[in-house]
Amino acid sequence: MAQIFETLMLIFFGLSWPFNIAKSLRSRTAKGKSLLFEAFIITGYLFGLAGKFISGNVTYVAAVYVLDILMVSADFVLTCRNRRLDHAKEEESV
Repeated sequence: MAQIFETLMLIFFGLSWPFNIAKSLRSRTAKGKSLLFEAFIITGYLFGLAGKFISGNVTYVAAVYVLDILMVSADFVLTCRNRRLDHAKEEESV
């Protein structure tokens, strides 16, 4: 039962990332985004995944951790790209 609740938690946390990724793609700006926040989220998921391996309790839940890590990592990369785009726009306007 605990694995079901953990999976549901991960799914509900993970539901926001596709929307965040789409917004990052459309907006082409990093305004309002924090790389540090996203790095903390990725680190938290990695600790959760490590806990699964350390406890020897690697189940389907690990796949949800990996999926969430991949989505947050994609948004992290887009935020880096958008920061470069923001910087280029600032230089053009000077």
